[in-house]
Amino acid sequence: MSTPKISPSHWVIIVALLSAAVACFYLVEPYLNAIILAFILSLIIHPVHHIIDKKIESALGRSKNLSALISCVLLTVIIVIPLLFVISAIVQQGVRFSQNLYDWVSHGGIQTLFNHPWVQWAIHFSNDYLPFKHIDSTSIAQEVATASSQAGSKLVGTSAKILGDATAFILDFFLMLFVLFFLLRDYDSIIVSLRHILPLSRSQEDKLLDQIEKVAKSAVMGSFLTALAQGFAGGIGMAISGFPGLFWGTMIGFTSFIPIVGTALIWLPASVYLLLSGQTTWAIFLAVWSITVVGSIDNLLRPLLMKGSAGMNTLLIFFSLLGGIHLFGLIGLIYGPLIFAITIVLFNIYEVEFQHFLDDQDNS
Repeated sequence: MSTPKISPSHWVIIVALLSAAVACFYLVEPYLNAIILAFILSLIIHPVHHIIDKKIESALGRSKNLSALISCVLLTVIIVIPLLFVISAIVQQGVRFSQNLYDWVSHGGIQTLFNHPWVQWAIHFSNDYLPFKHIDSTSIAQEVATASSQAGSKLVGTSAKILGDATAFILDFFLMLFVLFFLLRDYDSIIVSLRHILPLSRSQEDKLLDQIEKVAKSAVMGSFLTALAQGFAGGIGMAISGFPGLFWGTMIGFTSFIPIVGTALIWLPASVYLLLSGQTTWAIFLAVWSITVVGSIDNLLRPLLMKGSAGMNTLLIFFSLLGGIHLFGLIGLIYGPLIFAITIVLFNIYEVEFQHFLDDQDNS
């Protein structure tokens, strides 16, 4: 098959199209996360939507608008309503924890903790041998007491920020639903249009789109379901040990997104606190539970759920998650693996298309 010649008028069209695409990108850039999340969700829930579409068609005749609307409402009910109950419970436990912390500090709990022989040894060791600023337990206790006494006003400010963030989240969520409605309704025509526009063969298009779908699903499953499982297991361990389970389980779920240290940011200080307060059995239990149960979830479940990431090994998955978070924030947990996977697929296509050239280079 001969390669089509590109005339000067074609170059004008290409340049104009690229310029218009850049302008469109800047127009939608503030809403890009909502659009991409809607696209990813459309890939994930499309099998369920397809079943709903068939049920609607058999009962009422073909109605893509109605089936897309039902799918969006179902997603809202599954995500938003449970989320509101969970957030309400988390806020209640957080307020109760803040009050208990203030009572503990005001009744001399922090000073008792600093008087523990192990803490005193650690302070003396640090002051004598480590190049840190001199540690004074009394001044630290006073600062903690002052901070705890101001916890109420800080909690009000934090609640206002959370309310603002929640409002922004709700607006983004409904924008995402709006986009998702049209993606589900016109899913088949959108895929056909993408295939037509991409200057690739059908087999290459199949491979690229298939890997995008696999990675989108595995990134969501691998990151968010792992965080959910770790938060649930960690919350059980914290509740058994005497801490507010839902609140600290949620914190463990959030910290599971942080590479390397992860959930240890929560359970390790909690275990140390239990140990220093004389609850040795519970300290050992929490540490063992967190290492064996919570830690094994991350080591076993995440690679299992992300095994479809375009042949990416554990090292590539790690750097894709780490780099994604660094560049894009939390949403980078999806963007990072997606970018890596698309790059790997494009390299595979390049290897196939230039196989003879590469073989000649190897033999030269």
